[in-house]
Amino acid sequence: LQGLRAGLLSIWLSGFLLIALSFYGTQLLSPTSLNDSFRYSGDSIAAAPRITIFTSFNGEENSQALLALRSWLALSSRITVVLFTQHNNNPSSDFSSFTDKFGSRLLLDSTIDFTFLGTPFLHSMLARSEAYQSDIAVLMDPETVLLPDFISALSYAHELDRDWLLVSSSVEIPSFPFHWDETRHFWRQDNGKRVRFGELQKRISLQSLQSNSSEGKMIMAWNNIDMPLHCGVLPPFLYQRGTHNQWIINEAMSCKRRFVFDATSTISSFFLGNAENIYNRSDNVSELKTRTWEYIGNSHLGQLYGSLFSRSYTLPKLLKCNKRYMFVSASDRSSDLSISKGKSLGFRTREKISACISRTKSRSLKLDFVQKDEAVPPLKFPFDLESLLPLVADKSRTVVLSIAGYSYKDMLMSWVCRLRRLKVPNFLVCALDDETYQFSILQGLPVFFDPSAPKNISFNDCHFGSKCFQRVTKVKSRTVLKILKLGYNVLLSDVDVYWFRNPLPLLQSFGPSVLTAQSDEYNTTVPINRPRRLNSGFYFARSDDPTIAAMEKVVKHAATSGLSEQPSFYDTLCGEGGIYRVGDDKCLEPETNLTVHFLDRELFPNGAYGDLWLKEDVRGECEKKHCFVLHNNWISGRLKKLERQMMKGLWEYDASMRMCV
Repeated sequence: LQGLRAGLLSIWLSGFLLIALSFYGTQLLSPTSLNDSFRYSGDSIAAAPRITIFTSFNGEENSQALLALRSWLALSSRITVVLFTQHNNNPSSDFSSFTDKFGSRLLLDSTIDFTFLGTPFLHSMLARSEAYQSDIAVLMDPETVLLPDFISALSYAHELDRDWLLVSSSVEIPSFPFHWDETRHFWRQDNGKRVRFGELQKRISLQSLQSNSSEGKMIMAWNNIDMPLHCGVLPPFLYQRGTHNQWIINEAMSCKRRFVFDATSTISSFFLGNAENIYNRSDNVSELKTRTWEYIGNSHLGQLYGSLFSRSYTLPKLLKCNKRYMFVSASDRSSDLSISKGKSLGFRTREKISACISRTKSRSLKLDFVQKDEAVPPLKFPFDLESLLPLVADKSRTVVLSIAGYSYKDMLMSWVCRLRRLKVPNFLVCALDDETYQFSILQGLPVFFDPSAPKNISFNDCHFGSKCFQRVTKVKSRTVLKILKLGYNVLLSDVDVYWFRNPLPLLQSFGPSVLTAQSDEYNTTVPINRPRRLNSGFYFARSDDPTIAAMEKVVKHAATSGLSEQPSFYDTLCGEGGIYRVGDDKCLEPETNLTVHFLDRELFPNGAYGDLWLKEDVRGECEKKHCFVLHNNWISGRLKKLERQMMKGLWEYDASMRMCV
């Protein structure tokens, strides 16, 4: 009997030892490895949600962003990060080598809209996020560090039986004396000792008691990413320039499609106080001061769109008490058991939870909503033509100029979107009226206003041949001359010129003292430099003495003409009746010795050449010819011009969403 007892005891001890060793072994593993595929939810095992974190990055090497990115990807193998950046196609940049460290879980996306200063548009970011397959989408600042309770909170929210929007505010801490272990995937102290999550959380809590949360560093997460966050249209807010977070929360609550709640108490996230926001970095202090217009612009949009009234919302809070998640009513701080999951709670448990609720009241999201009629400072753009030129021009000191009034604002934006897609950033916009000027500022364009532009420009009747057209076109030659005198080359392109390819390399190859221009001749059997066939809606002029002198003659001639500037170009540069013509495609102005080269119509067709606009597949026909551009002219009327370009699929702008297609 004693032998039997000893044998049973030996077996029992061996089994216990194996269980203990197994448990110890699992503790040596990274904690995320056990939670990557499955997690505990109530009484069942559920698949962990796929999480995609979206943010925008300017491509500069930044230790704070690197720290944050590592903290995100270390949480779970089910996390993917999408960085919206303008530097996606630059393999030689430091940012490319920076992204190589993280493999396929870090994706670069350059297909969103940015301002000319590189600030991303929030509405474009959110629209693009719908293209990614994920259970949960997260939008957050690129310098915010996340801790593991982020995964727990999102996993709990994922099990809710309705659509939701989670918001959480990050705290600023002065220091974080830990570093990330790339090999073992956890945090270490300077002495090499591993830091547990509880210690990290305690450190943040102690430092955050004397710190303020940042509206700009807010985390937003939501499920069912194919469904909009709110009703209506999202304005073209500039990302991280204020207003938009409160606006989205307000509109989401008003819309009532989603349950909106505050998870600040259950998600540990922070940013370092000595880390500047990457969108506010500049070596030029004066430039930083000029960025205030971006915040004012967002404030204007917040008042123009939606219903951002002066009402202080206090959102329901997600708390974790006694290892249980629950929602707490904002008004009476009682748990909302209609939303919380889990079994019914006993009296003692409720007492403990009440005490827990009282302890967590210090951390919550602060929402300061503005008055609908609150005075917002006027939107003053701190740039004029002289200050924009060095910001926009390329290395050869060349700019692409277009001039537009409010009736052509949508065609202007389609033109801008096309240039952005072709990676042509060196464009400028001259606004003929204040409406176009304000519109362009909010669209992030490098715009300046011409105070000498004619007033009372007709909305629908400013087409070719009209008195309005004659007055407006003369602004173009005056503006081009001014830019040439400032030392910059100019490619003038009307907004109705659709670009298939970037023509600048070809146009610049003609050398100095040559003005290249599109021919308006449609007859294929006659010379393209026939009298008055120079199209002043697309030409390239160099900033050299012969070109400047010739342009001065054009401007002077147009000022005394009762016609548009287009006849003045030809009569001045090619002579009346074409007496200065050279061959079939050139003119030589004798006083300035400027050569005018008429561009090949196969590569630069006008609106009547080859009946291209009558083809069923205009794009296909032009691509066969290797066209650089196609002019949407030789058609009368703004509406007809717009309709033709849209119907033929040469349109790049969604006016209803105010973003590029």
